[in-house]
Amino acid sequence: MGETNQPPPPPVAAPPPMMPMQPMMAPAVGTGAIHPPHEQFHHLAYCVHSNPSWVQVAALAFLHYLVMLGSTVMLASTIVPAMGGNAGDKARVIQSFLFMSGINTLLQTLVGTRLPTIMNASFAFVVPVLSIAREMDPNDFTNNHLRFVHTMRTTQGALIVASILNMILGFSTVWGAYAKKFSPVIMTPVVCVVGLGLFELGFPQVGKCVEIGLPMLILAVIVQQYVPHYFSHIHERITFLFERYSLLLCIGIVWAFAAILTAAGAYNHVSLKTQLHCRTDKSFLMSSAPWIKIPYPFQWGTPIFTAGHSFGMMGAVLVAAFESTGAHFATARLAGATPPPGHVLSRSVGLQGIGMFLEGIFGAPAGSSVSVGNIGLLGLTKVGSRRVIQISTGFMIFFSIFGKFGAFFASIPLPIFAAIYCILFGIVGE
Repeated sequence: MGETNQPPPPPVAAPPPMMPMQPMMAPAVGTGAIHPPHEQFHHLAYCVHSNPSWVQVAALAFLHYLVMLGSTVMLASTIVPAMGGNAGDKARVIQSFLFMSGINTLLQTLVGTRLPTIMNASFAFVVPVLSIAREMDPNDFTNNHLRFVHTMRTTQGALIVASILNMILGFSTVWGAYAKKFSPVIMTPVVCVVGLGLFELGFPQVGKCVEIGLPMLILAVIVQQYVPHYFSHIHERITFLFERYSLLLCIGIVWAFAAILTAAGAYNHVSLKTQLHCRTDKSFLMSSAPWIKIPYPFQWGTPIFTAGHSFGMMGAVLVAAFESTGAHFATARLAGATPPPGHVLSRSVGLQGIGMFLEGIFGAPAGSSVSVGNIGLLGLTKVGSRRVIQISTGFMIFFSIFGKFGAFFASIPLPIFAAIYCILFGIVGE
């Protein structure tokens, strides 16, 4: 066989020179990692784990305190007179509510869901509390104060027993197993009901003093929605201040306006009901609140336990648990967090039961749930920082102990708070 001529193989190109290996940088993880919130959540300035400066934290924490204070005063103004209490009793009830709100908020933000939620006295307890109050015949007591104390003791006993239901549902993980069935189809109407179901605290209360409530509502909308866009062409810092602290500015302006109307005698010849809603000196909280008063266990006396009242209170406890569950999903959305899983919700409901148990011991006549108005404030300020909520508990506990200072802010006319809720509740429902 003859040899065949094979073409020579093509030359092999030399490999490119090896570049020096660069060390691989592992992504930062853990609580110390820096996650720019603008890259993750475009609708937020600060998410759950990111914090503004301490000056901004203090200002926003005080604003959260004012928002929850309004609903606290509204609730106390509804149930305390029906129970036979006077202005001094209402001041002490408000102090108890504030003190326990601070404790329960710390429990939830440190151990519970760890979301930026404020726990506050729930209006779900109005019906059972008023039912207990109506059963107390005034003829059986020598004065209204004794009737109030007896009603408080009965309410405390019912709340202590009913709180055990939430502890069982939460710590037995029954609530978490039930929460796993929550889907967007189920949670969307729940969140809407939580946000829009409290509108009776908004527009109807505004109408009780239109000359104060309506200017507050209009001013808050204009300053929040339109003024920042106008000043955006002038200076970015001014826009930032209006977007973040517009509610504080509006409250101060309208509160001063109400004080001027009161001093000028605009309400001297109107009905007592109008004076209570419009005047800045008709709440009698400043004169009746003690300078220093620390809420302590069984301050009204030994609780009275009755089966019928306890079962009635259990209904309100369950409603508060549903409210808080829906509110946690709304908070997660507005604060840039993932929706809470079932075991977290179960732990939160169990801690909510512990909080109600403590409220019954410390003399708060109603249990607590997540404050819906403060959730709306997260969306309005675009700050979902958990630190802001934790610092706000310092204001709650401080003003609950130093009663005169707390009563000064609690004397803000309720239509001002109602106008704020008209905006905040709508943000949650959205």
